[in-house]
Amino acid sequence: MDCNAQAQQQHEWLTKLVGEWAFESVADFGPDQPKLKSTGTETVRALGELWIVCEGRGKIPDSDDEMSMRMTLGYDPAKQRYVGNWVCSVMTSMFVYEGQLEDNGKVLPLNTEGPSFTEPSKMAPYQDVIEIVDDNTRLLRSRMPGPDGQWVEFMKARYTRT
Repeated sequence: MDCNAQAQQQHEWLTKLVGEWAFESVADFGPDQPKLKSTGTETVRALGELWIVCEGRGKIPDSDDEMSMRMTLGYDPAKQRYVGNWVCSVMTSMFVYEGQLEDNGKVLPLNTEGPSFTEPSKMAPYQDVIEIVDDNTRLLRSRMPGPDGQWVEFMKARYTRT
């Protein structure tokens, strides 16, 4: 264990997410399901030079009730991957992330596993993708494998710096 880790170039990428954000999201679970919309806010802060902590709050889709979300994200030089996790106040599962920044330097796909939508007692692969559009805009897309094995997007959120 390295208790004196030094920030690397990959850690610097995380600082692009630091700040105050407002978001709008739409989830689409299929043609026979209604689209679920939500809005909220997120505060992203640095935890030293190696990690960020994202704390969000928003409306539960199609409800007046609120939910809270928390994501941690860092870079593990030994794995040569970004690592982290995500939890939400209305779910009992923790999603553990691992992923690599794409060559364009703007898109970070994070692979994870969670309960299957169709068989909640079984685990299924998912991917959350963070995309930096510009200094004041970013996207978060959630996707899962479709019947043909290709990723299918089921949720998209647009974050705007406030």
